[in-house]
This record gives sequence, structure tokens and C-alpha cells, in this order.
Amino acid sequence: MIAITAESVTPLTDAEITTATPAVRMRGLSKRYDERWVLRDITLDVPTGSYLALLGANGAGKSTLLHTLAMLSPATRGELSLFGESAARPSPALRARLGMIGHQPMLYRDLSAIENLVFFGKLYDVSRPKQRAMDMLERVGLADRALSVVKTFSRGMVQRLSIARALMHAPELLLADEPFSGLDVPSVQAVSALLAELHADGKTVILTNHDVRQSLELAQRVVVLGRGRVVSDRRAQDANADEVTREVIG
Repeated sequence: MIAITAESVTPLTDAEITTATPAVRMRGLSKRYDERWVLRDITLDVPTGSYLALLGANGAGKSTLLHTLAMLSPATRGELSLFGESAARPSPALRARLGMIGHQPMLYRDLSAIENLVFFGKLYDVSRPKQRAMDMLERVGLADRALSVVKTFSRGMVQRLSIARALMHAPELLLADEPFSGLDVPSVQAVSALLAELHADGKTVILTNHDVRQSLELAQRVVVLGRGRVVSDRRAQDANADEVTREVIG
């Protein structure tokens, strides 16, 4: 199991973050499905090395925004750049700077943990993929289950393996869509600690979440979405949980 805790890490300071090139820059980002606008004129900068939580009720546009940032679904209008490069025609090198944890773990249930990681490592041309896979399994506390097939894993173990899969190619930006969904308390603590460790390593972390208080404890910054628009954007340490909850409910 992961030994590190969320309290034991030292993330980048505000000064260090603000002097870096933004990991994500959105200008008027909008997304439409048929006649329905699900994102409306989103303008945000996410500094490199920061930890951002996207909050909002169901249908607020959180997952759609995350998929747009992951370049899985292009915006209808507006501009998106990642690490200073336009996402309109992303290069393979730019895509390799991102890691994604979605609602689906993107793992093969009949393969072992290490077979899954080696497979994804080879897709990204990772050097020494088997060694990298073992390093990642150690990091997420699953080294002792390296040879176990995924279909024997608990929900929490699958989620930790999914994070290891997303980290195989050492991305600089991690996008996590509801990473705590369906997890028991020990698994939530393990995943929280791992995300905190990645942030402390200088990675940029953007996650969607329904739990307001948990988000305020984990992230440096919280952005509330409502009907596809930015409702509020504030530092987590300055936020009041009850006020944020009212904004989420709308």
C-alpha cells in the first residue's frame, strides 16, 4: 500500500506556479452536441504544477470539459493550448504529455496487471517497459499483485492500476474524471495520497469531483461549473465549503 499521505507532500508554491508557462489555456472554449451547448465560453488558465478541482452538479459540463482538454473531443469554438502548443492539430509529442483517468479504466480484464502496463508502455514507446511497469506497480501499492489478472481486482485496486496505466509514459498533465467514484474509504485515501504525491512531483493535476469538502482539502484551486459556464473560480484555502456547495447545487 502507498505509504505517502496527502499531508506529507510539499507542492509547488504559488510563486513557483505563477512563473511557469500555463499547462492549459482556454479562451472562449465552447462545445455543442446537436443544438445543445454543454460548454459555454470557458476562459481559464491552469498554471503548470497546479492542482485544480472541477466541481458541479450532474450535467454541468465537467466531464465534457475534461474530454476536451484530453483532445478526445474537439471544441466547437474557442481556443485551447496545452503547454503553449495549440491543441487544434496536436502533435504526438503533445499527446504524450497528457495522462487520462476516465470512468472506464481502459484495462484488459483477462490480462495481468503487469501485462496491461507493459502493453500501454509499448504503445507510447516507453524505454524498458517491464521495468517501468514494475516501478509503477510499486508506486501504487500493487507490486505484490503484478501477475494477478485484473478481473480478480477490487474496484479500488482497478482504480490504482488505472492510475499506473495513465502514468506509464510519465505525463506532465494528469486528467482524472471522478477518480474516487465507487471507492471505499481506504481506497479513497490511497488514491488521494497518490494524486498528492504526483502534484508534489510537479505534475499538473485536474480532477472532476462531486465531493466539495474533499476537493477543498486536496486541491489548490476549485472551479465550479454550472450549465456549461464558470460559476466561480477561487483558491481552495479561501473557499467556504457551504458557499461552494450552494454554487454547485445552483
